[in-house]
Amino acid sequence: MININKDDQKKKKMLKKFINATTDVIKNEGIDNVTIRKVADIAGFNSATIYNYFDNCKQLIFFASINFISDYVVEMPSYIENSDNPVERLMKMWEYFSLHSFKNPKIYYAIFSENLGDKSENLIRNYYKLFPEELNNAPNNLLPMLLESDLSKRAQIAIQPCIDKGFFSEKEAKLVDEGIRLAYHGMLTLIINNRVEYTPEEATDHLKTHIKTIINNYI
Repeated sequence: MININKDDQKKKKMLKKFINATTDVIKNEGIDNVTIRKVADIAGFNSATIYNYFDNCKQLIFFASINFISDYVVEMPSYIENSDNPVERLMKMWEYFSLHSFKNPKIYYAIFSENLGDKSENLIRNYYKLFPEELNNAPNNLLPMLLESDLSKRAQIAIQPCIDKGFFSEKEAKLVDEGIRLAYHGMLTLIINNRVEYTPEEATDHLKTHIKTIINNYI
């Protein structure tokens, strides 16, 4: 996405028009039916105008999809706050993230798995720079993770307290992190492709079992 100054209210207003229009398409027709032309028509502009703000349709879908994860962002801090130690906290983070992912798999895939073009650009951070009010006063200690759009980096931030407290070495943490992410992506892909008939809760329980096994191999 083209870099936009957060104080440029005109451009911010235009961005919101396109994001809201995309959100309407997702709500009414589903994420698979989003097109640049549909979004432009709803917003009242021609298709070419959208490319002044977004590099491609996937980035547009990404930004609109953030609207659909606000409940996760708001509720997750309270879900993990009573954890007894960093390992339990890590497991709760993955559990809550997975449950929300499996309830809305295509949305979470669009944000955390889809190829958006520019891998160096942190689109979540760009989004919240423009719309900081949508972070809903998230705790400062969780902001580095919540503002990270790369799931690998997000997971590294989540597991760091386990390293700091001596539960894992750096090498062990990388293996734990990779194992959990592979299990998560595998389950998410199976759900999206209708290869399993799990409810979101059942899928989360299955993933929790695998996460526990992975973690217990190194504790």
